[in-house]
Parts: sequence; C-alpha cells; structure tokens
Amino acid sequence: MEYRALGKSGLRVSVLTMGTMTFGGRGPFKNVGSTDVAQARRQVDMCLDAGVNLIDTADVYSDGLSEEIVGQALSGRRDQMLVATKVRMPMGRGPNDAGLSRHHVISGCEASLRRLGTDHIDLYQVHEWDGQTPLEETLRALDLLVQQGKVRYVGASNYASWQLMKALGTAERLGLPQFVSQQIYYSLQAREAEYELIPLAVDQGLGVLVWSPLAGGLLSGKYRSGREAPAGSRQLTDWDEPPVYDTDGLYDIIEVLVKVAEQHGVPAAQVALAYTLAKPAVTTLVVGARTDEQLADNLAAASLTLGADELAQLEAASAPPLIYPYWHQAKTARDRLSPADLTLLGPHLR
Repeated sequence: MEYRALGKSGLRVSVLTMGTMTFGGRGPFKNVGSTDVAQARRQVDMCLDAGVNLIDTADVYSDGLSEEIVGQALSGRRDQMLVATKVRMPMGRGPNDAGLSRHHVISGCEASLRRLGTDHIDLYQVHEWDGQTPLEETLRALDLLVQQGKVRYVGASNYASWQLMKALGTAERLGLPQFVSQQIYYSLQAREAEYELIPLAVDQGLGVLVWSPLAGGLLSGKYRSGREAPAGSRQLTDWDEPPVYDTDGLYDIIEVLVKVAEQHGVPAAQVALAYTLAKPAVTTLVVGARTDEQLADNLAAASLTLGADELAQLEAASAPPLIYPYWHQAKTARDRLSPADLTLLGPHLR
C-alpha cells in the first residue's frame, strides 16, 4: 500500500480509503447497501490487512447509523485507523439541524463523536457549501473544535473552486484552520473536476479524496451497451448519483476500460481505480463495497500500474472538451502556464 501526504499537512494516508456509505441501509441509503456490524468488522479487517489507514463516513449516512457501525467495527483498534466524517446535511427537522452555522457544526461534531465512540475526529469535513452562513462563522467553529482537541484536521467536500478559494483566503486572513483537503467526485465517467478543482489543489497544496471513483458502479464493467443492468444494481433504484448525461459516451469509455482490463487479466473496476489514482493531486480514493468480494477486488487496485499507452487510451475516450476560457488560454497563454494550468491544458499543447 502506498501512502501520500494529505495536502500540505504531515498526515500520511493510504491511497485507498475505506468508504462506509453502504453501512446501515437506513432510509434512502438502503439503495446503496446495508452492511451490518459483523460484515463491517470483516471489511475493516480486510482493509487493515491491505494497509488501509483511513475510513470515511458522514453523519447523514443512514441517519447516523453508519457512524455507529464504524465505531463498533473499530472498537478496540481505534488507533489503527484514521477516521474522517462530515457535517452539513440535515440531521433533524428543526431550523438549526442543517447547515454550517456555529451551532450545527459544534453540535454535529459532538453527536458524531458519541456515535463513533471516540474522543477525536482525524479529518472533519464540511460536507457541502452553505451560502447562507458566513464563512468566518463556520471557520471559527472549526477552530474551536481543533483547539478543544476534538478535531485534528479540517477539509471541505463538494465545493466549487471559488467557494474553496474564498474559504482558504478567509482562513489565512483570520489565522483560522485551513482546509487540508477537498473530497470531490472524479472518475473516468465525469472529469469536470479537471477544469478548476484539480488545478486549485495543485496550486494551493490541497489533498484530494475522491468519492465514487467507480461512478456508483457504472465503471465496474458490468454495464455494457445493449445489455441489461445487473440484478441488484443501484442504477435500478431511485439513487441518481452520479448523473449520466451522455450514455453513449459512457459506453464508449467502458469498452476501452474492459479492453485494458482484459490485457491485465483483472476486473474493469481495478483499471478505473488505477487510472484515477494516477491523476495529478489525487491523494486517495474512497472505495466502498456491498460485498467482501467487491472490496477485495477494489483493494487490489492499489498494486495495479497502467502503462503510458493504456492511460492514453483511457484519456482519449473520456477527455472533457475545453470550455472557455481554457480553449483560449491553450491558444494564447501557452507561453506562461503554471503547473496547475498544465494539469488541464498540458495534453492540448502537444
């Protein structure tokens, strides 16, 4: 297992992170999975044996049940695994049961600590943007939690680039904790993060945690043009993440993915994970699984290295078009581009 620094921090995390959205199966999350405590313990065993040292959850997953199961699965071995969780989403029907107000951030953290059965959270992430709460209020609440020892590092998730830069600038100006990472959706199925979020991570030294790197299972190789989706697939439920805007384009990507996988004699999912792990700024991929067999396959991706030609084939099949101002910069600013600029524009300058 390879370990990478989380942004500019001194914390090192495994390139694969154990995802827990499948834990619990309460409410709408039943469409994702329903892992119970016994299976969660087995999967934690598998991850520890493979060298995984970070587990990611959120208070909203199965209405807190995921955090409870994580706490029980880590009982007696909490020091072997870093724990990341999140705050922002609704956790009740009251007017202050959602958002990133001082009230909800602090009470949300304390509730997560109780459910997790721990005295600290290693990486506390704001789960989504809150445009109605001043950033200073959110950051001061996070600062208090850090000062109290309840939180060790803070990160963001699902922010737009301008929102993230505003948060980083506000924290620097006020001497408050800066986000060390962002958790984003990024996969062969959708590479929009390359327009702004990946260059920002390179420029600002942010770690990148990738959620749903298999596009909700779409990149497993089981979805092929002209074939029915496999039985039990979440794509047959009301779960609509990630959205698919170009079905034909997705199938074209999958065909290349399957071809490369066959050359290596591995499942297509491993190739999809290895591809994303090779992208600039990516620190770790959050991988979950409904079954132990799926988890074992995903963990094996940490040791898969793709050749330059294989990466080029996958790049060509999935490359997003240059939108403005990037096509213009590729034509007229190519003489003065930074390493961050080149994460997007580099392939277009050859």
